[in-house]
Amino acid sequence: QVQLVESGGGLVPVGGSLRLSCVASGRTFSSYTMGWFRQTPGKERAFVARISRNSGVTDYTASVKGRFTISRDNAKNTVYLQMNSLKPEDTAIYYCAASPRLGITRYEYDYWGQGTQVTVSS
Repeated sequence: QVQLVESGGGLVPVGGSLRLSCVASGRTFSSYTMGWFRQTPGKERAFVARISRNSGVTDYTASVKGRFTISRDNAKNTVYLQMNSLKPEDTAIYYCAASPRLGITRYEYDYWGQGTQVTVSS
């Protein structure tokens, strides 16, 4: 069992930056692919980024490439999402998730955090 707790969301102006953090409980954090997803009202939860167990592989949805960076610190059981050059369309609830598999689709993620709100004001 893994429990995930996100933090770092908030209100930021267009072009600003935020860093989200997600701390995992348990001693097997390094055995999970970690992902970030986001959701807006009335829409499905959408993939944002993922990072492999040893940070060797990262993957991003096209709309955030070059602006967002996912990273992890296995010693701290924490995954991060650095978000730069934020746009109004980045406004969403952001969730971190853990997958014991490759984590290519959201259906592969077994554990989810409660979410943190990110609002980009125009």
